Amino acid sequence: MATVRTADTRPTINAALVRRLVDTQFPQWAALPLELLDPAGSDHVIYRLGGQLSVRIPRHGGAIGQAEKELEWLPRLAPHLPLAIPVPVAVGEPDFGYPWRWAVSRWLEGEVATVEALADSSSAAVQLAEFLAALQQFRSEDVEARDDLTAQPLASRDRATRAAIARTHDVFDATAMTDLWNAAMSAPEWDRPPVWFHGDFHTGNLLTLDGRLSAVIDFGGLGIGDPACDLMIAYTLLSADSRAVFRATLDVDDATWTRGRGWALATGLNAYTSYAATNPGIAAQTTRQITESLIGRPSLP
Repeated sequence: MATVRTADTRPTINAALVRRLVDTQFPQWAALPLELLDPAGSDHVIYRLGGQLSVRIPRHGGAIGQAEKELEWLPRLAPHLPLAIPVPVAVGEPDFGYPWRWAVSRWLEGEVATVEALADSSSAAVQLAEFLAALQQFRSEDVEARDDLTAQPLASRDRATRAAIARTHDVFDATAMTDLWNAAMSAPEWDRPPVWFHGDFHTGNLLTLDGRLSAVIDFGGLGIGDPACDLMIAYTLLSADSRAVFRATLDVDDATWTRGRGWALATGLNAYTSYAATNPGIAAQTTRQITESLIGRPSLP
């Protein structure tokens, strides 16, 4: 679930700017080399800082606030989760014409998870489900009335998703997409106590070591509410058989599973219509996500 974006102002970010920001605000790291991570995500420019740190610089207004959120919550979440997550070290201030706060975190070793390596892995499906279960079980007493932890409901995407269905009718099955979206809109809402969710739980935010899932990154969408948004991982990474294992391990009811398919369709269409024309990698990833979301629910093993 991508962060809701404000005005899409994109400052110029280059190695010279990042070097000046680091050296002036954190002189203890001034001697460490900077290496651009390419490709990085659509929300941040990322530099490796020495061997143990990374610098994340928001690209646009919709990504601001993540540095502070991760610094506040990730150290509290980490002891309760079965996979590694980023360890925030510091938050930098705007300077040299760059307008937003930015983050320094511990570097996490690993490769970005791939469909080719993990789609059919039952063990990966179990790991993903156990991570989400642990995240959902985390409890904190000081989260009420926190706007930065409140996500928009799936229904807020109704108009944009129907428009995207119309725009892509020559690429995907418009009837199947409409049927799925109608089902997601009609599914009963989450009626249990709100739980924690990652908010952008897709393949690109998972790392592997030695062929196994090792870490989850990018918690800008972290929030509390309906966990259905995190079910998109079932369609960005898993195949039909491993998807069934994932669902059974997490014990997902029909209504939540249907909303999760809706999230997968909506976010896939949003990314496809925004980036597919200029980014073949995103085109392939989102085509799979949309197509897999239309397959239907797995039978439980």
